[in-house]
Amino acid sequence: MPTAESLRDLRFENLSQAVAETESLLETGYERRGKWTLGQACRHLRVVQDCSIDGYPWYFGLFAFMRPFVRPFLLPRIMAGNSPIGVPTTSIFVPGEDADDATEASLYKESVARLENHTAPFHPHPGFGRLNHADMLRVYTTHAAHHLRFLEPRT
Repeated sequence: MPTAESLRDLRFENLSQAVAETESLLETGYERRGKWTLGQACRHLRVVQDCSIDGYPWYFGLFAFMRPFVRPFLLPRIMAGNSPIGVPTTSIFVPGEDADDATEASLYKESVARLENHTAPFHPHPGFGRLNHADMLRVYTTHAAHHLRFLEPRT
């Protein structure tokens, strides 16, 4: 398992920069420093962020009682771009081996456009609860940087 120090320091100001990074990785190629390919990372990012518009599975609400404990501890860390490494995600967010890089990067780009153009309130985040538009976009921007830093561009 790579450490934060062994990965590139990747930060985005917005999700458009994350999309540009996926397109750059498609163009240059990349070396994996983690478990997932570009296609798998893009699928994961897309599926996670689409839930904020389409809704999370009903059973995610069973953990809502934990939000007052999780939010003050983890949200500031996420917002600062310091996501923990090696924390497993729920199985519905784990991408399959069949994730094609170009296809998933294109679908991620569409998901980002949809997210950026969404004007209604977002569904409450499973761990953080209800977030305003700017904070939700910031969570997903740092989430993208977290996963894409495991892919080292070829030069």
